[in-house]
Amino acid sequence: MNADIRREFPILNQTVNGHPLVYLDSAASSQKPIRVIEAVKRYYETDNANVHRGVHTLGSRATDAYEGAREKVRAFLNAREAEEIIFLRGTTTGLNLVASSYARANLQKGDEIVLTPMEHHSNLVPWQMAAKATGATLKFIPLQDDGTISLTDVEATITPRTKIVAMTYVSNVLGVVNPVRETAEIAHRNGAVMVVDGAQSTPHMKVDVQALGCDFYAFSGHKMCGPTGIGALYGRRELLERMEPVEFGGEMIDFVGLYESTFKDIPYRFEGGTPIIAGAVGLAAAIDFLTEIGMDVIDAHDRKLAAYAVDVLSGIEGITIYGPGKGQPRTGLVTFNLADVHAHDVATVVDQEGIAIRAGHHCCQPLMKLLNVNATARASFYLYNDEQDIDRLAAALRHTTNFFAGLV
Repeated sequence: MNADIRREFPILNQTVNGHPLVYLDSAASSQKPIRVIEAVKRYYETDNANVHRGVHTLGSRATDAYEGAREKVRAFLNAREAEEIIFLRGTTTGLNLVASSYARANLQKGDEIVLTPMEHHSNLVPWQMAAKATGATLKFIPLQDDGTISLTDVEATITPRTKIVAMTYVSNVLGVVNPVRETAEIAHRNGAVMVVDGAQSTPHMKVDVQALGCDFYAFSGHKMCGPTGIGALYGRRELLERMEPVEFGGEMIDFVGLYESTFKDIPYRFEGGTPIIAGAVGLAAAIDFLTEIGMDVIDAHDRKLAAYAVDVLSGIEGITIYGPGKGQPRTGLVTFNLADVHAHDVATVVDQEGIAIRAGHHCCQPLMKLLNVNATARASFYLYNDEQDIDRLAAALRHTTNFFAGLV
């Protein structure tokens, strides 16, 4: 990526602790280009009104912007129709909607929900609760030593009793790209539906929900240059039409009497209350921005940076890198630990050199247990990063190792 793209992000033009900022925490939340910031500002300055309700000019303009954003999401994911796109707060809310509405209505005692041990808590805890509510059983596809999953294990884990398979497309800890399309085919052969956590994949690669064959796909706008508090759930029309809403109130109803009510058609039955209008406007601007650059270009860039990071960081004494090693495909991030240094201490020391990384369990405590660690440090990359950022990280990590060894 060139310097022109970096200049699109005003927050990056600052110093932190006396050093130029290197932001390596995009897996948690990406930075926002000026055109997204301006789109949200312009909405509030010129079009701010509620949607689907007023007939006045501002209301009409706000509705057009909101529904225009829905169409942009549809095209971005290659969904068949805009009605298959539900605006929500983000990936977590989308996955919870599927688990609370579809799963609880369609599971019964003895049914199986298949997951992987690498799932973010947002794609684990909702299924735990659905299993408790229905008597279904949780099953897990085992991980290989490098953190990947094999299709042989997928075939062995999914059975005719499996009703739901839920999988992250890209792990927020390991950086692996899971075989979602092939897993969806196996799930469908066994009569199960495929649910995809797209939080880490949507910012980094071209997503085609029809080609993937998934039944539900959730993502968050704030990880892909959009505002916080906005995301979407894609669901196949025939499944959404059978689902009951889980939030009730204004705008999602068709008719309300004193003792009973009826609900609107999809997607509005799932969008009760005043929606996140400005967020949708900002998300549309982010989609335009990413599309202009090209998702294939971003994908290649992020994979190249991840490979470079594995190569450079592997040369640091005492480092352990989790997930695929040198020469193996990964995207967007590298998770690691330094020997005898807690991950939080690593993040604190490199922050003193202006480098922002993440430390903790990354909302993946079962995976941490499998890796036999309590926490890890994570550097995650995006379109505004380059090799020089990784070189600065490597230098800071060497300084950290020397600091805790008493050499500086």
